[in-house]
Formats: sequence, C-alpha cells, structure tokens
Amino acid sequence: MELSRRIFLKSGVAGAVGVSVLGFELEPLYAQTSGLKISRTTETRSTCPYCSVSCGVIIHTIGDRAKNVTPQVVHVEGDPDHPINRGTLCPKGSSLLQDIVNDRRIMKPQVRRPGSDHWEDIPWNQAIDEIATWTKKTRDAGFLEKDANGKTVNRLENLAFAGGCTDTNEFNFLVVKSMRAMGVTCLENQARV
Repeated sequence: MELSRRIFLKSGVAGAVGVSVLGFELEPLYAQTSGLKISRTTETRSTCPYCSVSCGVIIHTIGDRAKNVTPQVVHVEGDPDHPINRGTLCPKGSSLLQDIVNDRRIMKPQVRRPGSDHWEDIPWNQAIDEIATWTKKTRDAGFLEKDANGKTVNRLENLAFAGGCTDTNEFNFLVVKSMRAMGVTCLENQARV
C-alpha cells in the first residue's frame, strides 16, 4: 500500500483509540472535532468549474439526509487525494463557497434604463428578447463586409465581449464560437487566468 499524507494522518493520528502512534492524547482532539462546522456534513467530491486544469474539490453540505431540509453548502476545499491539485486551489477555486452561497448574488435579470438611477427586475424572456434586439441592431449598424481595399473581411468592430474570471471554460468556449460567428473581433475571456 502506498503511504500518502492523508492515509498517514488517518491511521497514525486518528486511527488509534486514546493515544496516537505519535504519542499524544486524542481525547481533546475528538472533543474539539465534534463541534466543527463540517463534522456533520456530507462530503461530495467534484471538479472546480473555472479552468481546464480540472482541480478536485470537496464540497461539504449539511441537511442532506434530513426530511424536509434543503441541503446547504457550508464549506469547499481542495481534494488532497486528487492527482491534479493534491488539495491546493487557486484563488478562483478557493472562492467557490462565495459563489455558491452569497446573499448578494443576483438571481434574476436586471436592467437600468437610459436616464434611470436604479436597476429594475425583468423576466428572463424579456431580457433575452432585449439582448437579441440590441445585438442585432448593433451588428446591422457596424458589420463590415469588405475593407477599404475591397477585400472580404466579414467583421464586426463596434461590438466587443469580455468574459469574466468566474465563467467556466465551457461557457467561454460557446461565447467565442457565437461571437466569432457574428464577426466580433474584439473578444477576450479570462478562463486562461
């Protein structure tokens, strides 16, 4: 059997009853762990969604096994048994919990009309229709079929797209394909960060 850090800690420290192999008392340790926030959680192994490295994460949820209780994510950490990241996470991966559980997270589309000083909630269908209408209007106004020399270029220079660092690679892949299909040349995403 290969001895990893995690196996060593499980068997060397937590595996003994009363006294560890290392020679110290475990009773105070057990007493403290019973009150930890993650002691009653369910561990789910997953993959960080942010870049193509595919780091392993452990998502701790509470309330999974109780009736009429919505599971709640309480902790996210790197998976020490994962061969890619071995428990380490970059800043994006380390902030997964704040992306999942955030009381300031906007859950529906909002729009700020010209001249307005506030954002208003709108339905999803209306948001999609407005985005499509404005995108089409902008594309029609700025699409260049030929450059100054008469060469066919089929490009759109008055529309740009910048993807955020918390977008997944899959999302950014679809954005690049759809923007390129429209002729957009000013295109950037942060999946590579």
